[in-house]
Amino acid sequence: MGALNISSWLLVFGEFAYIFGGWCPHSWRGFTKAAFLDILPVVKLSISSGLMLCLELWYNSVLVLLAGYMKNAEVAISAFSICLNMSGWEFMICLGFLGAACVRVANELGSGNAKAVKFSIKVVLTTSVLIGLFFFILCLVFGHKIGYLFTSNDEVADTVSDLSALLAFTMLFNSIQPVLTGVAVGAGLQGMVAIVNLCCYYLIGIPIGVLLGYVAHLEVKGIWIGMICGVVTQTLVLSFITWRTDWDEQVNKASERLDRWFLKPEEQSNQSSNNA
Repeated sequence: MGALNISSWLLVFGEFAYIFGGWCPHSWRGFTKAAFLDILPVVKLSISSGLMLCLELWYNSVLVLLAGYMKNAEVAISAFSICLNMSGWEFMICLGFLGAACVRVANELGSGNAKAVKFSIKVVLTTSVLIGLFFFILCLVFGHKIGYLFTSNDEVADTVSDLSALLAFTMLFNSIQPVLTGVAVGAGLQGMVAIVNLCCYYLIGIPIGVLLGYVAHLEVKGIWIGMICGVVTQTLVLSFITWRTDWDEQVNKASERLDRWFLKPEEQSNQSSNNA
């Protein structure tokens, strides 16, 4: 945990030094009063982004907590944590595609090119799915050996082996969901994604996991099935949102935002003179 905190703060300090150190003079020209004009939409967007990320991160924590109340909690938590680590390795790659999708969609919307938005979505999604298929096949082929990468306990390794097929499908869907999330974020739909995460994870995934794990006595496998149900539902909803989105309309909205927040040269010089 200490290493995680240190690395997180190093990232903050590194970005601070980059912005204020003069490496991006065309993006940062110093503090002006104009920075606080019409700031409420930016605050709302920031809060929505925070909720979206927290709901995503808390989901796995809740599932691990549920696994801790199983009959053989030590084995359940160990196996569940191993599978989460394996899924997390692949998810880190897909987070890169989330960032790529977010940046490409936002840039193309800002430039007024709706066709380029659609093309970017197809390219990023196809690439990410191919990587997801690779990990999917890898888990199916070597699922019975994955556990021994982390433990020498046969009982834990056998439990991981039982979860390997579910882990494979999780990795496949993890290659789709981050890209669709990045597309929605690039279009400024963080609030909608936060609502989708809340409903799919906490109203569908966790209740199903509790029912299958404790009522149907599927133990840790039931909790993982519930997690998959939440991820699948989220993926389907985000796919529908992406498919139904009118990107020409989004281009117009992006243009309105640019006109609203763009600081004209004469206004900028006035702000600079006022600050002086």
